[in-house]
Amino acid sequence: MEGEATDFFAATFSIEEEDHTLANALRFFLNKNPHVAFCGYSMPHPSEELVNLRVQTTGKVTAMQAVKAACEDVSQVCGHMRTTLQEAVNKFQAEEAARKR
Repeated sequence: MEGEATDFFAATFSIEEEDHTLANALRFFLNKNPHVAFCGYSMPHPSEELVNLRVQTTGKVTAMQAVKAACEDVSQVCGHMRTTLQEAVNKFQAEEAARKR
């Protein structure tokens, strides 16, 4: 992930080898951050795996800090989803094994 900043509170980050899946999740968490004034993303061309993420903050945190916090939020949500899914699969398999006895 590369960032081009004119100041510390507004920056455009180019994220390679990603698409709408990650970009939309980051945008969601960035927009929930009260210190983020603006966040949006674009993909220059559908055939390119590149996302340009624009972040402007209120000045209380830098754009990089806001993006890092959003990445951590996405990671926590993915971890929770993985754990919840694995628990459900384990429960289903145990119920199926008990039913077949």
